[in-house]
Amino acid sequence: MTDFCLVISDTDWRDKMNIHLDPSSELQLYKQLANQLIELIAKGELKNGDTLPSVRTMAADLGINVSTVSKSYHELEEKGLIELKPKAKALIIGGQKKELKETEVEKVENALKPIMAEAFARGLEKDQMTNLFHRILKQWK
Repeated sequence: MTDFCLVISDTDWRDKMNIHLDPSSELQLYKQLANQLIELIAKGELKNGDTLPSVRTMAADLGINVSTVSKSYHELEEKGLIELKPKAKALIIGGQKKELKETEVEKVENALKPIMAEAFARGLEKDQMTNLFHRILKQWK
């Protein structure tokens, strides 16, 4: 198994960030990258106003294709977590506390429903799901 790893220590990033991509995973590389960046935002390790490296820099540091990073960044932009500007770095805008619109809450609910349904279909009990949910929440701010 080949594993891509990036430790970023850039003045635009307040702390070192570890990004691990597993090319043998069933999850596509762009999705792995997007998910890990979302987690860093959720944990508060990437804050509102921080910038990500340029697409080219991120791709070069990770040893992956520029289009893979670009796809990740565009997904985060669609989710309202970063702002992309031409020939500029990606600006974190999702780390801010704000009241979500009802449509945004519905999107989260719709994303959670199939995951929760699968967990229950696999035999997870409601109390186990609640404990799991709380354990995951503790990881984030």
